[in-house]
Amino acid sequence: MQGVLHESESILPFLFVTGVMGGWAGWMAARAVARSWRPYRACLPALLGVAAAVRFIHFALFSGTLLSPHYFAIDALVVIAIGSVAFRMTRARQMTTQYRWLYARTGPFTWRERQEGLSQEAGRP
Repeated sequence: MQGVLHESESILPFLFVTGVMGGWAGWMAARAVARSWRPYRACLPALLGVAAAVRFIHFALFSGTLLSPHYFAIDALVVIAIGSVAFRMTRARQMTTQYRWLYARTGPFTWRERQEGLSQEAGRP
């Protein structure tokens, strides 16, 4: 896998910096965008900035290549994937807690409109 996902001798720097640190920062950035009710496309610049920071950490601490399109793309894909999960989970929670009379949660990422009979039985118009 060396050379495809990471450029160092061990996979541990990739897992720690890209997976843990970059994933956490991407999770928090996407969550912040979702909590401010902005659309998903507002996440992308923030997540690309996190990916650039991850690439810089690889360069500064582990003698990685700073301006490598290949490794930046790998870092960006990991960060965007984790950020996308965070955005969707946060948005699903928002929709079903702030508008609980309109929407019911169907999973960690999805929600549906409530049935008319359910909202009237609960005493809501």
